[in-house]
Amino acid sequence: MSTARATKKVSSKKKPRHELANHEVVVLAAYLAGAQKVSADTEDIAIKANELAPGRFSWRKYKDQINIDTVRKRLWDATKDDKGAYLIGSERTGWRLTKAGFDFARRKIKGVATAGLGKQRKSKSEGVAQTRELKRMVSEDAFTKFAEGHQQEITRSEAERFFRIDDYVTGNARAAKIERFKIMVAGNKTLSQAIDFLSSLVREN
Repeated sequence: MSTARATKKVSSKKKPRHELANHEVVVLAAYLAGAQKVSADTEDIAIKANELAPGRFSWRKYKDQINIDTVRKRLWDATKDDKGAYLIGSERTGWRLTKAGFDFARRKIKGVATAGLGKQRKSKSEGVAQTRELKRMVSEDAFTKFAEGHQQEITRSEAERFFRIDDYVTGNARAAKIERFKIMVAGNKTLSQAIDFLSSLVREN
């Protein structure tokens, strides 16, 4: 009888590659709650998160109830750089997707199997409003100068007017507004490049 004893390799419970981490689920939930357009409430996101991943955010003892605290923690996780910086905001002000979060959600939402959850339709009024806003952006002096290659002539006030912000819009509110513009022009290369440049002019010191 051999003295060598076979040892069983203990398999660690790793998350399957296709399975989303909890902070990624709440990012998709925020997208479904409209965080690419408005500040989404924590509770609304929690409901969507539970629809996307039933039971994952529930109390251990009361499986039919959402643990809002768990969702809140994952929302904060999603604001961190090492977690993708997919969200910006707070429980008080609401949560908004950053451009990175919007891109992530658009990419991953296609794989959501739950019927109907992945569908995001834009209303006619939203489409009209967005078209009007895009026309306004390209008519602004800041964009005209950028498109003509005169970036060095763009003033801070012109860049702020482009983003519809002033000295009273500060902190997260300023950052969130810039991210909203980045999302709005997704797919328009010239406007996206302009926004990347103009955002550097209006960042707070």
